[in-house]
Parts: sequence; C-alpha cells; structure tokens
Amino acid sequence: MKISDILSQKSTTVSCELFPPKAGGDLAQMEQVVRPIAALKPDFISVTYGAAGGTSKNTLEVARMVQSCGVSSIAHLTCVSSTREDIRERLEGLARAGIQNILALRGDLPADGDFPSPLHYRYASELVREIRADGRFCIGGACYPEGHVESDSREKDMDRLKEKAEAGCDFLTSQMFFDNDVFYNFLYHILARDIRIPVIAGIMPVTNARQVRRITQLSGAALPLRFRMILDRYGENPAAMKQAGIAYATEQIIDLIANGVRGIHIYTMNKPDIATGIIENLSAVLGR
Repeated sequence: MKISDILSQKSTTVSCELFPPKAGGDLAQMEQVVRPIAALKPDFISVTYGAAGGTSKNTLEVARMVQSCGVSSIAHLTCVSSTREDIRERLEGLARAGIQNILALRGDLPADGDFPSPLHYRYASELVREIRADGRFCIGGACYPEGHVESDSREKDMDRLKEKAEAGCDFLTSQMFFDNDVFYNFLYHILARDIRIPVIAGIMPVTNARQVRRITQLSGAALPLRFRMILDRYGENPAAMKQAGIAYATEQIIDLIANGVRGIHIYTMNKPDIATGIIENLSAVLGR
C-alpha cells in the first residue's frame, strides 16, 4: 500500500525503521529483527540504504521481507554516487519486487567532494523529480528540524526543502530530535514557506549513553538539559538507561500526538525490544 494513502486514511500513524546487514552480512538473521517488529503492526516499516550503494540489494530483500509479514515497506534510495541509468535500474528492481514506496535521499558526498560526471545527481530533488516522472511510486523525502549539518543557513536549508517538495515529494520524514519545541518551530517555518505536505516526526530512543556522541555529531541534534540530566544520572547503568530512554521517547511521542502531529517514525536501531517497549507504552494513546 502506498504511504500517501495510509497517511490520508489514518488520523495517527506509527512507523519503524530498520537497517539491512552490511554487504556480506547474514541476511537470514534479519528475520529475527523484522518479524517481531512487524508483529507490532506499525503502519509501515522503512529500510535504509547502504553508503555508496553497498547494501542496495539487501535493502530490497529486507523490504520484501517486511511485506511478506503483511506490513507496507518503504525502501531508501540514495543517488549521489549513481548515474541516472543506475537509478532507472533500481526503480525497475523495486517495482518488480512490489515495493511502492521510496524515501529519496541524496546520500553521503564523495570523500573528495567531487562528482564523477554530469550524469551523477547532486541533490535529492533531482532524484525526486526522476521518480515522480516514473509515476509508479509514492515518494518520501528527508527534512531536518535543526538544519542539515552541511547547510550554511536555515534559509538555504529551507530552499532545498522547498525544491524537494515541489519536485514531487508526497511526504517528509524528519531527522531525529530530542526537543519537541524544535520540531514545532520547524513546522511553523515550513508552513511559512508554503510547504504543506505531511511531515512525520522522527524519534530516536537513546538507550545507550555511548550512542549519544555519534548521534549528535552525525545529525546535529541538540540535547536539552532534561535529556542531559538523564544521561548523567543513568548513563553508567545500562538497564536504567534503557528504561529511561524508552520513557523519554514515549513522552516525546505522547506530547507530539497531543499537539496534533499525525505521523511518528521510530528509529529502532534494529532492536525489537526497544520498539516493543515504546509501542506498548502507547497502546491506549494509539487506541490499540
């Protein structure tokens, strides 16, 4: 089922994200992750894409695995290291596999910052435009409530987001954030730019203190004082940190839903127990 249809039919959606094994990894072991998360009955599950296309085949296989469990899937697709012919081939593969949804991403820039040729994509909006012209897929895009880490300014970041929306995105999924006020402020700014497609809030449950430094470096997400106090108090106690991380993510989601946010996306880090803890906490809130 196309995610645009799911979003239009449901007042609140909850989705999850998985990552496939690295190239050469054991794909069969993914069933131990996919099946328990699919059993939670999320509205859809997204499957990430490896750097430089390294796990593109595994992305497709895991997306198919998700759909075999009766849950709609969305496959991430990056373009920066690909030619248009590469992308056309991957679109054909996704269509043959029955995948109807794509999250269109630029991907990581080459280490030297140069693009091999004019045939290669530079921006996610170019990929969105290509997929829209194909006509077979629902298209999601990424957005960054605290700004993209490579962006010079909020204005430039908003310009790029506007380009993606106008190129044909059906919805947006946000980068993780830990302060809901940041997200609400972001929604205000995109409305001012007349970006009116649905925005799904991305929530990362941090249950291991060692994750935090890398997460904040990669995403640029700020840690509010309340969250830093949790890390200081429970960071050296894995069981307590896990419980506190699940509780913090749960409280974020409850506040978002209470304030009218209609889509929640949980970055599960391939941990079914974490996803289970959060969704069970929300059972009455979600009417499940």
